[in-house]
Amino acid sequence: MQLQTTSYLQQLDKWPEEGRHILAQYDEQCVVVYQAYKPAIGHFAATHGYFGGEFRLERTSWIKPNFLWMMYRSKWGTSPQQEVVLAISLKRAFFDELLTQAVHSSYRSDIYPDEAAWYEQLHHSQVVLQWDPDHAPNGDRLPRRALQLGLRGNTLARYAKEEIAAIEDISAFVAEQRAFVQANALAQLQVPRERVYPAPTPEVAARLKLDPWTH
Repeated sequence: MQLQTTSYLQQLDKWPEEGRHILAQYDEQCVVVYQAYKPAIGHFAATHGYFGGEFRLERTSWIKPNFLWMMYRSKWGTSPQQEVVLAISLKRAFFDELLTQAVHSSYRSDIYPDEAAWYEQLHHSQVVLQWDPDHAPNGDRLPRRALQLGLRGNTLARYAKEEIAAIEDISAFVAEQRAFVQANALAQLQVPRERVYPAPTPEVAARLKLDPWTH
């Protein structure tokens, strides 16, 4: 497996306990995001290195840079139609573009001039952002928020093929770690190595409402 992993308990000291932060595995070239699909879609993507086959470009597709949020959403790869968990390495320039273009899924008076202006932006945007409660491995809700991005239109088409550096099926890894979670053996739990991702510009950080982090 190419995904870099480390001890969950060791990661806790390096993560903010609250606030809005983008936790991700990244380097200068790529950012890893996660999705979970039914076998027909997931296996096609892992085999071919892009999304095709039964993957539908006319729908909004949500990507998550935070592994534990994906685990909560997919119930550690056991939810129907989410049995195949993928780690997708996106080109970092494209991920930064997504952050720059993203429009909040709900109206915020401190960002948009009025509700009509927000709705107009949302209606025309191909990238929707949503902050959700992050969760511990056992599913407990945390005060920290996790980001997910909804992609549609031409941006989704680009994501599905040309902006992907690699796709890895990590379902076996997820199943191994799920057993530790179920046994409450968190000292043995391994997770992807993640750190707080910096916004491409201060303006984007302000628009996303990211909280400062200097750890």
